[in-house]
Amino acid sequence: MINWWQSIVLGIVEGITEFLPISSTGHLTVTEKLMGLPIDDPSVTAYTAVIQVGAMIASIIYFWGDIVRFATAWFAGLRNADKRGSDYRMGWAIIAGFIPTAVIALLAEPLITGVLRSLWAVVVGLIVWSIAMFIGDRVGKQNRGEDSITVRDGVILGTLQSLALVPGVSRSGATITGGLLLGLDRVAATRMSFFLGIPTLIASGLYQAVKEAKHIADGVGWGSTLLGTAVSGVVAYVSIAWLLRYVSKNDFTGFIIYRIALALVIVALLVTQVISAV
Repeated sequence: MINWWQSIVLGIVEGITEFLPISSTGHLTVTEKLMGLPIDDPSVTAYTAVIQVGAMIASIIYFWGDIVRFATAWFAGLRNADKRGSDYRMGWAIIAGFIPTAVIALLAEPLITGVLRSLWAVVVGLIVWSIAMFIGDRVGKQNRGEDSITVRDGVILGTLQSLALVPGVSRSGATITGGLLLGLDRVAATRMSFFLGIPTLIASGLYQAVKEAKHIADGVGWGSTLLGTAVSGVVAYVSIAWLLRYVSKNDFTGFIIYRIALALVIVALLVTQVISAV
């Protein structure tokens, strides 16, 4: 169903948009529609989730030093209370953030593969969360660094991360906005978005790969899926490095403007019937 050049294009789209607060699912959905793919087909839905694993592998490689540091501190803190510092708390924050996301995702699965696959849902998600991002970027005090993150922060951000089940909201957009509203600075909020995304999207991708293995094999094909996953990983690594440099010197206004412009373009395509909503 998806040939090699389509997989490369979709992998590039996924790699660029996964970590930027502009909605990777929204971009993939629009791109798939422009390619004439049936976005409500189970194999296409599974493909969209599975190729995210490539981006997550890129983030693991990029943040490997941080991951090892958090894991080492977490295990050390379990054995010795005197070693329970900020890295130990970060370990718990990531674990605590993953739990609500996983639970909500499992409960909302019928919506993810059903009504939320509409491009109108993408439009609503893009516009509504653009407003939320604008508020977070302007109202957030940004007086907290990464070493101040607590388990409570993890739970709140993990819960907000589940809003990305609505295409157009953006997983990174949801967690970054939440982090800003909790007082984190832009770099800390962005890095926390990466750390929460690693277990979340790997679990989601592997779950879809196992659950929809037959659909992928009979529909999209594993060759195309693995190609898209590999391409997304390479592109995502570059995207991560760029985003962290960008947020260290800029606010999120450019992303907000882009999101609203994209929503208007999608509306125009839908109204003129260039593409259909589902």
